[in-house]
Amino acid sequence: MEKNTVLHKANTRGHANHGWLDSHHTFSFANYFDRERMNFGVLRVLNDDIVDGGMGFGTHPHSNMEIISIPLEGDLQHKDSMGNVAVISQGDVQVLSAGTGISHSEQNKNRDRAVKFLQIWVMPNKQNVTPRYDQISIGDLEKKNQLYQVLSPNPEDAGVWIHQDAWFFMGNLEGGVSQEYKIHKTGNGVYVFILEGDVTVNGQALNKRDGFGIWDVDGIQLKADSDTKVLVMEVPMQLP
Repeated sequence: MEKNTVLHKANTRGHANHGWLDSHHTFSFANYFDRERMNFGVLRVLNDDIVDGGMGFGTHPHSNMEIISIPLEGDLQHKDSMGNVAVISQGDVQVLSAGTGISHSEQNKNRDRAVKFLQIWVMPNKQNVTPRYDQISIGDLEKKNQLYQVLSPNPEDAGVWIHQDAWFFMGNLEGGVSQEYKIHKTGNGVYVFILEGDVTVNGQALNKRDGFGIWDVDGIQLKADSDTKVLVMEVPMQLP
């Protein structure tokens, strides 16, 4: 592997099973600590969570973090101290700019089936901003066999926005399809997370729930080796 890359195979992630919550941690989180896996640039947390029917996270606080939730199956109910009550489902993306401080809870809306979602934390480039909540349906953005943007630093752009020079793209690619991704900002790296299927990124073969980070490049080449779903996260490598 090249020196400007990092490979996190699915089975090397931290794992916590609390009964009602089954969670895999790509980076150090809660009781899982690995000094070599603290972050990828400003990407601090990538949790792959399964919450049992009717269960959830009680009200808890956050501050100065950009928190992105992407449901993969089922429905997740959100309540926060700003008065927002919402349900996010597969095909939605939610963002919470914690800023000066916010409390929220997350609950599986359904009692008869699990909810599966990614929880992602990105360190912001501004401290103590006014807390903010937003969610969108990405169904309108989705393009078959192309990478499509779901997050950026710009409120006017497609997708949600956060207080950081980061861009997230998703792809629903059929086997054999190739895509090129170009870096938006010098100094950023790219972390690719495989939701389904098999992908080769710059020659590195990846499988379901593998993560692969690369930096000091102008872009990356993805090739779907089977029908696949991918999440591409471009983030600054320099910590704020």
